[in-house]
Amino acid sequence: MAAPKVAVVGAGVVGLSTALCVADAFPACALAVLAERFTPSTTSDVAAGMLIPHTAPGTPIHVQKQWFKETFTYLFAISNSAEASEAGVHLVSGWQVFKSTPGEELPFWSDIVLGFRTMSEAELQKFPQHRYGQAFTTLKCDCPPYLLWMEKRLKAKGVQMYTRKVENLWELHSEYNIVVNCAGIGAHQLVGDQQLFPVRGQVLKVHAPWVKNFVRDGDGLTYIYPGISSVTLGGTREKESWSLSPDPSTTKDIFGRCCSLEPSLQAAQEVKVQVGLRPSRANVRLQREVWSQGGAKLLVVHNYGHGSGGFSMHRGTAKEAAQLVGECIAALQDSSSRAKL
Repeated sequence: MAAPKVAVVGAGVVGLSTALCVADAFPACALAVLAERFTPSTTSDVAAGMLIPHTAPGTPIHVQKQWFKETFTYLFAISNSAEASEAGVHLVSGWQVFKSTPGEELPFWSDIVLGFRTMSEAELQKFPQHRYGQAFTTLKCDCPPYLLWMEKRLKAKGVQMYTRKVENLWELHSEYNIVVNCAGIGAHQLVGDQQLFPVRGQVLKVHAPWVKNFVRDGDGLTYIYPGISSVTLGGTREKESWSLSPDPSTTKDIFGRCCSLEPSLQAAQEVKVQVGLRPSRANVRLQREVWSQGGAKLLVVHNYGHGSGGFSMHRGTAKEAAQLVGECIAALQDSSSRAKL
């Protein structure tokens, strides 16, 4: 049969990494990425890109751990290469602090990040309102450099990039054999997924080059994540809010909360305020389906619904999605050979 035509819908961190995994595993495919928006206008561009996983209630812990481990290993290799600067991937050390000792003192990812340990009394003096803390080194992907780096690698492999708003996956059935849905929050409308809902996040990017360590409050709401060119201050978790307009009072609140953790931020200069909608559901949707209509067929693979864990597990879920694409290719070849009989 002719080389299978595969389209990946979505160009955020999940879409581009899935396209890369498909291109690596199946170089004979004719592969395209279709998206209404590319960097710097994706939801991923708002994210801080820190590898600190959030536990997803509907996914077994061992699966989440495997996704995180694959992502961490992949990015650690990039951070250790000559491409680290261009890719915007770097190690960052810091603290996660708690007002009271958490029930689970050892998170599932503690043996994957580097040097995980309980903070000393002396370190905790930096955070007088907190009683317990964890110190570790993890990875951070700066956006848009990381997305641009992936786009460049895809183009070098001959993958086509098209700016296109896809209204319905079925509209692609005459052009592609397999469609991979990495539409993030767009899947709510694209495939009518009622289990998917937005969790609105507002962040503040500031210029504060003296801040070298990350600080994250254990409740996950307040965080300070230093990047290559700016520091990301957050944040909010507003369920079911679709508003993409920054709220000035929220900006003030975020800045105040972050200054209470790191008083030196009072001297920081604001660069910009951004809002993104995390594509949240009880579990990541990773599955394949066969769509058929009037005798025509379309093979569909879904990979979306990562919530606030997109960066922490993007490579792990992309590899799994690529395996599902492989199953689709095998099914196409099987039906093609049967047709010849």
